[in-house]
Amino acid sequence: MSKSVYTAHVGVVKVAGVHRRATLADGTQVEFGVHGPIKAHYRLDAEPDLPLPVDYLVAAAAG
Repeated sequence: MSKSVYTAHVGVVKVAGVHRRATLADGTQVEFGVHGPIKAHYRLDAEPDLPLPVDYLVAAAAG
């Protein structure tokens, strides 16, 4: 197995329910959770509309 090229240093904490906050190595904070049909399916009406973690992955790949 080859050596790692890059290691990400990220912390993720639970804020409430499915709301999470990630803090990147440079101090940037990213909020994520659920929205739209997923939120409706699981009846999470009290939760704020936040992007899913996969939304950030798709945006990063497209960028």
